Amino acid sequence: MQKLCTERVVVITGAGRGLGREYALEFARQGAKVVVNDLGARADGSGADQGPAHDVVNEIRAMGGQAVVNTDDVADWDGARRMIQTAISEFGGLDVLVNNAGNLRDRTLVNMEPEDWDAVIRVHLRGTFAPSRHAAVYWRDESKAGRSRAARLINTSSSSGLFCNAGQSNYGAAKAGIAAMTVIVSRELERYGVTANAIYPAAVSRLTEELFTRKYGGANNDAGGGLDALAAANVAPLIAWLGSEQSSGITGRVFGVRGGRITVAEGWHSGPRIEKEGRWQAEELGALIPDLVRRAAPNANTSGEIPAAPAGA
Repeated sequence: MQKLCTERVVVITGAGRGLGREYALEFARQGAKVVVNDLGARADGSGADQGPAHDVVNEIRAMGGQAVVNTDDVADWDGARRMIQTAISEFGGLDVLVNNAGNLRDRTLVNMEPEDWDAVIRVHLRGTFAPSRHAAVYWRDESKAGRSRAARLINTSSSSGLFCNAGQSNYGAAKAGIAAMTVIVSRELERYGVTANAIYPAAVSRLTEELFTRKYGGANNDAGGGLDALAAANVAPLIAWLGSEQSSGITGRVFGVRGGRITVAEGWHSGPRIEKEGRWQAEELGALIPDLVRRAAPNANTSGEIPAAPAGA
């Protein structure tokens, strides 16, 4: 079978466990050289443990692949620079950056403390920006030197950010920001031959296990044919394909993955409108805005689907 990523150099953040581990193993199977980044923090972002990253590197090497460990904090500016430099110094360049590292501190707004907000925004949003910025500078410089690398930036959003989930205003805000950032930088980096896409995976990991247990009644969710629809390994093939040269021309998109289903998200766009010459008066709007909202599609539910209109509506 053809390997999609032979000799491509990949950095994956948060690759010691869960989704990131599956991405690292799949890239290795596809012939890539992998920098396995993981600080080894707890699910809430506290602490550190180098063991998980080393375990994944050992797995890759045991299967005949090439991988090295990086345990820098993704949200630390200098640490993010060292992470990117690890790929360049160890493997001679960088072709793919997968921003996957994350944490959770779920609270309703009335119970959320500033440190809960800051910790989640820091890891997800700053922790996507910092590695991406250092990678983008490298890719720009390579392009200007005539050494374009068909580079790929792959970010991680969430249905919580796109379609909204109560109790996750910090996490959802960060993930919505990542989706917007992805589309913006796809337009900025196109001139250097770099694509930028994002995913919103539905999969069980140590961050989401409790959520999916509440939602589906258990971690296993049979999709038929013996497939666990929420297995993290289901997401990895799309990530590897997006990281390959075959994905040229696919940029600025956000993909959902759950089991054997891949979805392209459709972002905010203008809906129905009212218009007049001149400025509206506030007292005019009471007779118009409710009807305007009725004509608009409802917000998607947490699965990303638009609810059906009630019978007779």
